[in-house]
Formats: sequence, C-alpha cells, structure tokens
Amino acid sequence: MSRRSKPPKPPKSDGGRRSRGPTPAKPAPERAQDIGELTGQVRLQKVLARAGVSSRRGGEALIAEGRIKVNGQVVTTPGTRVDPVRDRISVDGKLVEPEPPIYLVLNKPDESVCSTEKKVDERGRATVISFLRGIDARVFPVGRLDYHTRGALLITNDGEFASRLLHPRHKVPRTYHVKFQGRLDNVAIDKLRAGVTLEDGTVTQPVDELLVMRDTETNTWVQITLSHELNRQIRRMGEAVEHPVLKLIRVAFADVTVDDLPEGQFRQLRETELGDLRTRTGLSGG
Repeated sequence: MSRRSKPPKPPKSDGGRRSRGPTPAKPAPERAQDIGELTGQVRLQKVLARAGVSSRRGGEALIAEGRIKVNGQVVTTPGTRVDPVRDRISVDGKLVEPEPPIYLVLNKPDESVCSTEKKVDERGRATVISFLRGIDARVFPVGRLDYHTRGALLITNDGEFASRLLHPRHKVPRTYHVKFQGRLDNVAIDKLRAGVTLEDGTVTQPVDELLVMRDTETNTWVQITLSHELNRQIRRMGEAVEHPVLKLIRVAFADVTVDDLPEGQFRQLRETELGDLRTRTGLSGG
C-alpha cells in the first residue's frame, strides 16, 4: 500500500541488595541527570512509565498520593532516583516488575477493537492484543482506531512513549486513506481541508494535507494527514460535509507504515523508525 499514490485495493469480500532506601532528587544540570541514568539511577516516574504503570505525569501523581514504596519506604518526592534493577518498587502494595521496552506496529484488521484484553472484549469482539501471538508482556495500543478502521496501529509497554506520541504539542502526523460516499466537490474539499464544525460544536483544526487520489460518480478516495486528532474525527468530518466515510485506513503513523504487512500481522519497529519517533517527541536523549 503506497502512502502517497494509489488507494488501497478493495477487500475481496467488500496486529543484589535491597536494603537501600530511595535517593531524593536534587537539582542538577541535564548532563548530570544523564550520567545518573548511566550509573543505574533513574527517576522513579520514568521507571513507572517504562513498566507500563503510567505516563511520567501519572507517575508523579501516584508518588504525590503516597501510593509508591521503594524498598518498603513510602516515597512522596517527585524526581526521586532509584535503581530499577536493585530497588524494590511497589504500587499499592503490588511489586512493579519492569519489562524490556516493546515497540510494535500491527496492521489492524477490520472488526477488531483497541482494548488491552487478551482475546475478546466484554462484547465478545476480537481485540488487537489477540493478534500479538508470542507477545506475553503487558502491552497496549497507542491511541485508538475504531472497530471498522484498519491499518497502522502502534503497540507498546512504554507509557511515556505512548503519552508523548499522542500529545498535541508534538504534532506527530497520522496519514489515512479515506473513501467518502459520493463525489466531493470543491466546497466539501475546502471545508475538510480548512476545518469543519462537528455535531458537538467543535471546530476541527486545518489538516496537514489533503490529496484527492481518485473519484468516481459514487465515491471519492482521499488521503488526509492530521497531527492533531479528535476522537473519530475523520468519520465525524464526513458526516459534517454530508459525505459519510465508507472506508478508513491508517496507512502511516509518522513514517511507520504497514506496507507489505498482511492484516492481522505485526512486526517490531525498526531502529530508524523508533529513533525518529523518539526524536519527534523529545525522547532521543533517553
């Protein structure tokens, strides 16, 4: 599937020692912080994020609420440094066991839900996690694609990584191929490009890119790139211009694509892809 050219083919039937207490954080230049991490001392909220417990901001809240213990001692100071290998960290009495970070991309099939359930959700629908054969770690999707939306879905156990990818300030683009019902005229295209008023009164921000790929008398295929995305935004935009979305496929998350990856299959992110995402979100320094 090409990101920038032709629309996708239609489906045939129209993925040591544990006695030490925590070390309180002290103001220090950024370089000193990096040295601390190289010697095993890492900010507590970062350990929580890497373990998939929360984002760093969420970890700060847990610390402030007194729900975190390090080596049996309650820690309430944000920025406290710990050794994730030697120190025993618990949340509400449950031991945190950091796992190696996992970064995947799944070609999400139609009729699957973005849930962390292993097999099916409460309504019996297949979950995206059910396609991750051989992955036993606790992982979760980065954001959501709705039940009938297909394509590139990032999956990880790194809470901070996911949080940054989704934060609007980092402007990480997502590119979609969209089949709209009916033929879009210039007025509809201009509205989609510049921003439309949704059913709840929200006005969408201008899209990064809108390219008409192919149209017929009965439908129009469009490529849309967004870096600020609301819940079900593209489907709601279609309703707003009276051209409902018939098919919606995410073909890229930043530069991560599912080209040549069959639906329901997944792969690890390549080093270049992961490096790009970390740079975009300010995580390239570790």
